[in-house]
Amino acid sequence: MATATAATTAETSAPPPAIRKQRRFTLPTVSLWAGIALISLYCLAPFYWMFVSSLKPSNAILNNELWPSSISFENYKSVFGEQNNFLYALRNSLIIASLATLLAMVVGVFAAYALARLQFRGKFLVLAAVLATAMFPGVAIVTPLFQLFSNLGWIDKYQSMIIPDISFTLPLAIWILTSFFAEMPWELEQAAKVDGCTPGKAFRLVILPLAAPGVFTTAILVFIYAWNEYLIASVMSQTQASAPVTVAIAKFTGDSQFQQPFGTQMAAGVVVTIPLVILVLLFQRRIVAGLTAGGVKG
Repeated sequence: MATATAATTAETSAPPPAIRKQRRFTLPTVSLWAGIALISLYCLAPFYWMFVSSLKPSNAILNNELWPSSISFENYKSVFGEQNNFLYALRNSLIIASLATLLAMVVGVFAAYALARLQFRGKFLVLAAVLATAMFPGVAIVTPLFQLFSNLGWIDKYQSMIIPDISFTLPLAIWILTSFFAEMPWELEQAAKVDGCTPGKAFRLVILPLAAPGVFTTAILVFIYAWNEYLIASVMSQTQASAPVTVAIAKFTGDSQFQQPFGTQMAAGVVVTIPLVILVLLFQRRIVAGLTAGGVKG
């Protein structure tokens, strides 16, 4: 009897078995995942088609095949052939995009910090003017810029493309960084000043390290814009000495005068896109941190 009572007590005190949580596929969940799948397909389909076309031989480039029946790497060999000088164009793009990003970030960080920290009349008008300059169409200033740079002797020089890139990327950097700096806890800066730091030292040792995710994210966005810019570069670069990859790809030639090198251009597009993909994959954590850090104050 005692044994039965103990067994009954043990069964009563034993924890209930874990209830397996079943995943319910509700209509909002299914709609969410379907929307994500459609957006991903819409974004990745052009790159996939470009990659597939780069693997097709020249006689099958116009075939609408989802995967080539015979894979050929002749387009990639043509990209790096001597007639295209593609490596030289890659070097030009790297120099132009890197310098434009560096200069835009140096100016953008200080300008955004001043706009977020200082209180003065017309601050929002200044931000609106900065944003308006980013919306100004580039095609409207190509002719005046060409005339100005011709008078300065800058045509076919790096600075004729770096300066316009800065003028379009700097407003973007200021706008993003201003929102980021405005959400930062300024009590940390005040505490650093109480400990004896000057405003410049507090900015360098306290504010800037905390703002690193946002600065890094903005720098990547600026670099991508400068790397992909074509309109102004196509006008300012007259020879291969300063032509970036976007202009070099447009000037690829085929085997004959009337042949359009679609396969070679597709292969070059894949080669140009790979560095940006690798850059985003390597620093995706910093990018996500920079995009979400300003979302919560404190």
